[in-house]
Amino acid sequence: MKILVLNGSPKGKYSTTLYTSLYLEKKHPEHTFTVLHVGKKIKKLEEDFTEAATLVTEADVLLFSYPVYTFIVPSQLHRFVELMKENGVDVSGKYATQITTSKHFYDVTAHRFIEDNCHDMGMKFVKGLSADMDDLTTKKGQKEALDFFDYLTFCVRHDVHEPMRAALPAFTPAETHIPVGVISRGKKRVAIVADLTEEDTALRDMIARFRAVMPCETEIVNIREFPFKGGCISCFNCSTNGTCIYKDGFDTFLRERIQTADAIVLAFTIRDHSMGSRFKMYDDRQFCNGHRTVTMGMPFGYLINGRYSTEENLRMIIDGRAEVGGNFLAGVAVNETDPDAEIDALSPRLTYAMEHHYVQPSNFLGVGGMKIFRDLIWLMQGMMKADHKFYKAHNQYDFPQKKFGTMLKMYLVGALISNPEIKKKMGNKMNEGMIEPYRKVLEK
Repeated sequence: MKILVLNGSPKGKYSTTLYTSLYLEKKHPEHTFTVLHVGKKIKKLEEDFTEAATLVTEADVLLFSYPVYTFIVPSQLHRFVELMKENGVDVSGKYATQITTSKHFYDVTAHRFIEDNCHDMGMKFVKGLSADMDDLTTKKGQKEALDFFDYLTFCVRHDVHEPMRAALPAFTPAETHIPVGVISRGKKRVAIVADLTEEDTALRDMIARFRAVMPCETEIVNIREFPFKGGCISCFNCSTNGTCIYKDGFDTFLRERIQTADAIVLAFTIRDHSMGSRFKMYDDRQFCNGHRTVTMGMPFGYLINGRYSTEENLRMIIDGRAEVGGNFLAGVAVNETDPDAEIDALSPRLTYAMEHHYVQPSNFLGVGGMKIFRDLIWLMQGMMKADHKFYKAHNQYDFPQKKFGTMLKMYLVGALISNPEIKKKMGNKMNEGMIEPYRKVLEK
């Protein structure tokens, strides 16, 4: 097979993810592996996509290789996917798969993003390999990589792939009406972070209605106009003091103009099953805050132009972002059927959350995600000093192993209930003992 490795890491040949593909190349000299550093060369590819189009067309298998960045792929690889579609490269019928490395923080949404976009282009998709960052250095990880490649070879040989998804008709947005009149404005401020192009008239109408019905000050921050020098390159220059290596002023812009608001509303048009590569660059560049949930307690909302109801993966990303960040998700207003009603419902919920500092406790999406970060920062505290300081200050090192009293009690209970005679004599006393602390709460 001719396998084209699309290396989405902005580190190019220094990508640790890439080494899994290089390992497979060493183990399988009967196949031809070619590496295209799309993450490193994305600006050149924007100027001239000819070489990339040729390599993609000649390949039998496209292997997307990348580290997981902020729920999806790095913004550079996101942009490459856009360029494939914009340049009309015919990849229908080709096989595609992926290899990622991460600490498994929302690797599922990153994988689904690539799969959905490959299906858009008519490709036959084979489930990829999601590896831990250090897996290739272990015998177990090496075996898993080889097993994955054997499965890929089997799938190509026998024409086995994930079911193709039916294409949806073009989206027609429902009309948004902008009310006339002035309402009283409170002192709270909402930052509307938007990706607005000249063509985004439907989204502009949604923003206009939201601003008209929102009883506080609102400010539009159009990231399309911000002079980004580039996407995050994972250099970790910001890991000690939070200062980005780029000199475009984004870290100051983020902290002083957006994160000082009382609430944030993100507004975008669905592009390629996500918020678009521009928003992905904005998200990735927020790594100047490291893994610190600096906006926790701040309510969030969304204004979305597009068929959101069919975007299962995007819905999980939006829910997960709020849960991990400790933000109350006040609502997602879309223009599929009745944008006026959805915007009007978002406004009071967001206002209530701002005025009452309302935050809901995290569910599985938030608790699970933060446990991954907790363990990661604890191990890397020597390098990620700003993160470590933040996690200590906010009691995010909640290791259960330190609860020795609870562990001893559980050993005692385990010994008691493992004895049939004692268990029989206890009767319902164990259940009564379990609810005793809760009964005391009601009595108080």
